[in-house]
Formats: sequence, C-alpha cells, structure tokens
Amino acid sequence: MRKIYCIGLLFTCILGFAQKQFEVYFDFNKDFPNQNSILELNEWIANHKDIEITQLLGFCDSIDTKDYNKHLAERRIANVKILLEKSGLKFSVTLQQIAYGKEFKQSRIQSENRRVTIFYNEIPPKLAESELAVKMKSAKAGEAVTLSNLYFFNNSARIVPSSEPVLYDLLCALQDNPKLKIEIQGHICCQTEVDKNDVSTARARAIYNYLLRNGIDRKRMKFKGFGVSKPIHRIPERNENEANENRRVEILILEN
Repeated sequence: MRKIYCIGLLFTCILGFAQKQFEVYFDFNKDFPNQNSILELNEWIANHKDIEITQLLGFCDSIDTKDYNKHLAERRIANVKILLEKSGLKFSVTLQQIAYGKEFKQSRIQSENRRVTIFYNEIPPKLAESELAVKMKSAKAGEAVTLSNLYFFNNSARIVPSSEPVLYDLLCALQDNPKLKIEIQGHICCQTEVDKNDVSTARARAIYNYLLRNGIDRKRMKFKGFGVSKPIHRIPERNENEANENRRVEILILEN
C-alpha cells in the first residue's frame, strides 16, 4: 500500500510538483553569464526564494569542437551553481548537472544556444499542524484524545463522509510521530443495555484498518469496543448532538 505523506491539514499530499525552468545566457566563448542575464537572474532569485533546483543543463553554440564546447558548458553550469548557492537557494539531493557540447537540437539563433537552463520545483508553504496532531504530540501515556467531528451512521461502522478529514489528521499524527503507540477505543449511543451487534468494536476496527492500509505498523496499534459502558451523555440521549458525541472513537495513548 502506498504511504500517504502529510504536511498538515485535510487531504494535502506532497507527491511531486510540476517542474518549471529559467534560462541564463552567455556571450560567445564566455563561461560567466552576460550582464543582461545577471540582472534577470538576480530579479528571478529575489522572486523565487521558496524553490528547489533539480537540474542544471549547460549548452553551447555550434562553433568549435564537441569536446571544447562540452567543457565550456560544464564551466557555465559551475558558475551558475555558485551564483545560486550564494543566493541561498535550495538544491535537490538528486540534483542533475548535464553539459552538452553539440549533441542537442540547436536554435538557428546562436545566442539562444549559449545558455544554462535551470529546472526547479516550487516548494509550497508549510501548513500549520492540525489541532488533533498537536494534542497527540503532547499527550502522555494513559491520556485519551477524542477524535472530534468523527461521526458514524447510526448502528454502523460506516463513517459519515464529512468526517473523513479527521482520519487523515490521525494518519498524519502517527506518521509524524513514529514512536507513538495507541489503542483505538470505540463507543456507541442510544442502546440502554448492551452493544448487541458489537458496533463499537467494528468502529474501532474500521479506524485500525484505515491506518493499517496506509502504512501504519500493526505493532503500534490496538483496538477495543466499549459498547455503551462509557457514554459522555446519559442514555437515552436528549438530541442528535448528544447521540453523535456518544457514538465516538477515542485514542488512548499507550506510548509517546
């Protein structure tokens, strides 16, 4: 099962970004950008602080030999990289630096061939941690955290669709805190005697299975149903809000 990577809220997943590019140009037989390109590069850097550079490709015009041009393209890449490093921009750990001599499709305009192409990804701003993630990070062993706004259809382990983001927040909290071990505790509403269909256990198991499918180690989790033995509100409940709060799931912190 593919792991979901979390950065905070709802269903934001970082699985890759569309690459963009910027061109830096050089005068004939020079390995340092020309004056116009320096000015444009400085302006571009000022407006692109939150990026990660993934590739630097160097090119030359068709004049001179293939080997000479490849070495010139390598020097152009090196000088552009130095300028980017001095500006504090981030580089991918898998940064590619590729120099071309003449083995690329050349423009008829020779000045367009004397360039370095910078490929980069924009890094999205880091989102704030969810309220649930903050609670679970600070909770001590033995404390219980209620999954607020996690609601089920009556007498069912099926989650109300509007509550799905809560599951994602729980998944993120466990991924972000690999030492965290939990017991998922299910509860029901409305019945005055016993949990006839063991719905509370089914609800806890549903959360357990969701986390398991998304890569959380089963050794970090337990689940248990409590039926109607621990209601928040007296049964029978006076309204639907009290019923929703009784048919809940809590997370008991075992280790943190």
